[in-house]
Amino acid sequence: METIRQSFQVNFNYDVHFLTGLFNPENRLLASVIAGDDQSVMKKAIVIIDDGVLAEHKDLLNKLEVYALQYKDVFDILGEPIILKGGENVKNDHTLYQKLHERINAQRICRHSYIIAIGGGALLDVVGLAAATAHRGIRLIRIPSTVLSQNDSGVGVKNGFNVFGKKNFVGTFAPPYAVLNDFDFLTTLDDRDWRSGIAEAVKVALIKDRGFFEYINNNTSNLKSRNMEVMKQVIYRCATLHLNHIRTSGDPFEHGSCRPLDFGHWAAHKIEQLSDYSIRHGEAVAIGIAIDTTYSYLAGLLKDDEWELVLETLGCLGFNLTMPQLSQWRDDNEYVKTLLLGMEEFREHQGGKLTLMMLKEVGQGININEVDESLFHKAILLINEFELKKVKEI
Repeated sequence: METIRQSFQVNFNYDVHFLTGLFNPENRLLASVIAGDDQSVMKKAIVIIDDGVLAEHKDLLNKLEVYALQYKDVFDILGEPIILKGGENVKNDHTLYQKLHERINAQRICRHSYIIAIGGGALLDVVGLAAATAHRGIRLIRIPSTVLSQNDSGVGVKNGFNVFGKKNFVGTFAPPYAVLNDFDFLTTLDDRDWRSGIAEAVKVALIKDRGFFEYINNNTSNLKSRNMEVMKQVIYRCATLHLNHIRTSGDPFEHGSCRPLDFGHWAAHKIEQLSDYSIRHGEAVAIGIAIDTTYSYLAGLLKDDEWELVLETLGCLGFNLTMPQLSQWRDDNEYVKTLLLGMEEFREHQGGKLTLMMLKEVGQGININEVDESLFHKAILLINEFELKKVKEI
């Protein structure tokens, strides 16, 4: 028998918008996105909202109703918006995924209808998975509501939820139809959620853009005091770097083993689990960045002054760089074993070959395929000493 060799390419196109006043009736952006190229057919939509967003924006449902009425010739919201609990635990409740499918089925929406998701990154992940798998793909409009989702998770192509204690064990690569970043949602974030998303900006700056890292470092006080104009610049640049990587890396769906945008994440995912998800994703990423940056220094890849600069910048932003379970680092510590297990799970997630991004210098990452676990032990101890010194100085 002969062999048919099949190969084809598919282009994915979606816009990421940055604005304020998305649901102002005079702002046609959302209506224009939904109308798309075929404005002769009225579109159907289901809306899903993070309960944390609704708690802070109590007039959101009314705004949606008024907006939909203004553009009733463009789209129709079917039924009442679905309200889901936000935060990482939404990705641990698998019944929510089924409930979303039940609603999609009950409303009888088609593949050219829309799911509009408003919320943080965890909610967007779960809704994105439901949208990607119903009818093999319903158009998803993401409206991220946090710094982290606006500059990182909400603008990319990943969706998923957690199974077997493993982050994003079940998921898809499915680009959204559009992303609408409304900065108005950021005004009501608590300080932890405001700060958490900056960790992803530090991450991508460290491995790709020294100038961007220097901008963050020079504006730590502005970011900590919630200067919105500086935060807008940080979000835009961070999102740009993430999108450029997806577009130009040649591996947007991560078929290979190299995942530079996950610098600091092998540890972060287990740190979230160790804290029973009381530590936000961005906070865990900050600790993960500290661990891998310190490993890079101890392995002779990174100069000591740059190592210290990275940790000082994270500290000035307000991040804690350790956690109680790791403050007493011992080889027989079960938390240590669980943390290092994260490296094996990361290898599985990559496709079988361990590839970790480390730092060669600020702004330039370097891949390694073998690690010295003893250096991670030393890295944790060194970070603990750094944090203790910071406390004494205060």
